Amino acid sequence: MANVWVIAEVKEGKLKKVTTELLTKGRDLAAKAGGQLEGVLLGSGVEALAADMGKFGAAKVHVADSPALKDYVGEAFASAIAKLAEAEKPGIILIGASVYGKDLAPRLAAKLGAGLASDCTDLDVDGGKLTVVRPMYAGKALASVAFKTDIQIASVRPNLFAAEEGAGAGAVAKFDADCGDVKVSVKGQQMSGGDKIELTEAAIIVAGGRGCKDPKEGNAWQLLEDLAKTLNAAVGASRAAVDAGWRGHDEQVGQTGKVVNPTLYIAAGISGAIQHLAGMSSSKCIVAVNKDPEAPIFTKADYGVVEDLFNFIPLFTEEVRKLKATCS
Repeated sequence: MANVWVIAEVKEGKLKKVTTELLTKGRDLAAKAGGQLEGVLLGSGVEALAADMGKFGAAKVHVADSPALKDYVGEAFASAIAKLAEAEKPGIILIGASVYGKDLAPRLAAKLGAGLASDCTDLDVDGGKLTVVRPMYAGKALASVAFKTDIQIASVRPNLFAAEEGAGAGAVAKFDADCGDVKVSVKGQQMSGGDKIELTEAAIIVAGGRGCKDPKEGNAWQLLEDLAKTLNAAVGASRAAVDAGWRGHDEQVGQTGKVVNPTLYIAAGISGAIQHLAGMSSSKCIVAVNKDPEAPIFTKADYGVVEDLFNFIPLFTEEVRKLKATCS
């Protein structure tokens, strides 16, 4: 028997979508492993969220609610969770492959001497052990990975599983977060993005690259913003666009930026460098717009439009608006 833990990620007082997705998948894994699904929740003023984790199937939620945990510090959170895990001995620990999860998961694995598979795209249980699928070599290959350690940790890409509510008690089990000797403290935070849709959780992404040119030379980025607003989408950018200073680093998609997994990815003026493809190739549907018919992005695209984005994007946006007006 192996209990499955889902480490909650909280933003602005709410569970992030990836947490509810993992709770949904965790129910299936716990049933196969012969254990129960449990949540782990750390923060300040977060105890009420245990009920929300219960709605998605968590039978029990381990809660550490303290003003000292208001700000995320990887060293502190990893120490607290590791000590809880040593006492409770879960078999499987799941966490989102977000900025939060990518920092926390390896710290936790090191403290527990546990196996870690990062950036996973599929999960299953075989013979009571977790098995995962994860991309390797910049997305050129998919590896099936099994674990040898008693505790198995996986960080999982967002948008892989539909979040569905399920029967769970959400019973609160409070624990004292023993963070050990923490050498780092947070003095302040500067939030970026404002009301923009979180790139890693977006169902639709409209991304631009070098072909969009400097904003001083044209209105391509405004065209992408208009399309994104019409589609209720997030705006992304290639590394070339970010390095040129045209867009912020928080919008960068790729191996050195954010790995995304939307339902629809529209790539406008992006040639398709390997490091960019590594960040978006798992998108469920890829539409490429590029005036160069030999652009590498077309080898990954489900639909390709060989046209100048300055001509295509306004027409496409207008057609989307017409369709929305017809359906409303």
